[in-house]
Amino acid sequence: RIAPRYDALNRIMSLGLDQRWRRRALEKIAVGPGDLVVDLACGTGDFCELVEGRGARAVGVDFAREMLRQAKTRGLRFPKVQGDGEWLPFSTGSVDVVTCGFALRNFVSLERVLREIARIVRPGGRIALVDVDRPEWPPLRAAHSLYFDRVVPMVGGLLSDRGAYRYLPKSTAYLPPPAALRTMLSGSGFLELEREVVLFGSAQILTGVRGPLTPVGSRSR
Repeated sequence: RIAPRYDALNRIMSLGLDQRWRRRALEKIAVGPGDLVVDLACGTGDFCELVEGRGARAVGVDFAREMLRQAKTRGLRFPKVQGDGEWLPFSTGSVDVVTCGFALRNFVSLERVLREIARIVRPGGRIALVDVDRPEWPPLRAAHSLYFDRVVPMVGGLLSDRGAYRYLPKSTAYLPPPAALRTMLSGSGFLELEREVVLFGSAQILTGVRGPLTPVGSRSR
């Protein structure tokens, strides 16, 4: 339901910074020519568009068919796959990079999804995950809560789907705290993990490098 106005609302609600954070994530892991990048929960294709702008190849995967249709409406030609994050249609160790923007909190079984990401990324490949966060400093946290918990659902309800944008601030409760998320990533086989907070802690960029292949989550296609 939210697909037709998804991009416009993202720009409004992030004050236009969401694309800057995606670019920063791609810079941190040096995406470039020769890389095959799978963008998980690709939505309408923002990450894929930026990936191709850096000379890499992008494949977008999303569970919601309407998001993929909207990407096509935008004229974006990257391959689009309707799929489940727990069962990705790619061979083991077959991609160089996996990206994911603002979707980690939407997966029911995040640990399984991270293991599946680890399965398809080759040893030495990279990940870049961007998602929301909440500032730690109490005054900033209160101001952020006023905006994110009240203003965002109101604007989303006026311009798109009220129920979907009421869910958005609530969904942060499903995102593990930084230490737990780091443990999940390292347990899935990722090394050199870094977490960068942006906009005073309102969002975070997680990057890592795939370690040697292990039996965890390994299965061939």
